[in-house]
Amino acid sequence: MQKKIVVLTGAGISAESGLKTFRDSGGLWEGHDVTKVATPEAWAKDRALVLEFYNQRRKQALEAKPNPGHIALAELEEFFEVVIITQNIDALHERAGSSNVLHLHGEISKVRSTLDPDLVYDLEGWELKEGDKCAKGSQLRPHIVWFGEAVPMMEPAIQEALSADIFIVAGTSLVVYPAAGLLDFIKPEVPKFIIDPKMPSVPQRDNLYLYEEPASSGLPKVKAQLIEKYS
Repeated sequence: MQKKIVVLTGAGISAESGLKTFRDSGGLWEGHDVTKVATPEAWAKDRALVLEFYNQRRKQALEAKPNPGHIALAELEEFFEVVIITQNIDALHERAGSSNVLHLHGEISKVRSTLDPDLVYDLEGWELKEGDKCAKGSQLRPHIVWFGEAVPMMEPAIQEALSADIFIVAGTSLVVYPAAGLLDFIKPEVPKFIIDPKMPSVPQRDNLYLYEEPASSGLPKVKAQLIEKYS
């Protein structure tokens, strides 16, 4: 029976593909204060600015390419059941070939109704405009979990973490909650691999392996070790 690998990825793995994050420069995201572009209040106050901000993020995400870290995770599916829980809104994991990706903070390539959150659509191209409406007639918004909003995929993510045989963390500082709390749901006997160039402060745990390097170089190494030891 295949072992189940659960992976938590954060902004660091996307940054290696050229996608900047708001944590790069003290709360600014591409020069914008995140409270002005990534909150429900921002949407209510200046919809045009929010739409343009995410249009540019979407355009960048479409132009970015998966890096060796993304590809290593996709290749693990040849040997293991792999579930990726990502804090990233891009589709680089899917484009690398990963087939089971859970997006905690939404997906930049999708839009949803402002009236009915269950009405979600794939967006063709990169531009969402004022006046683009859902089937019920309300304006479409980015399918993103903004600051101050609930994280509806957190409960499914916890269930995946509870069933992990192997747990990998890559490209995240483990300071963004609730995602950082997933580590607390991993069973003590489960091997835990943490990969980040700035090693997060992690309490000592059993079966903890630390790789102080970028995801693009650390994940291929971990992939080779897992295949050798567990497949």
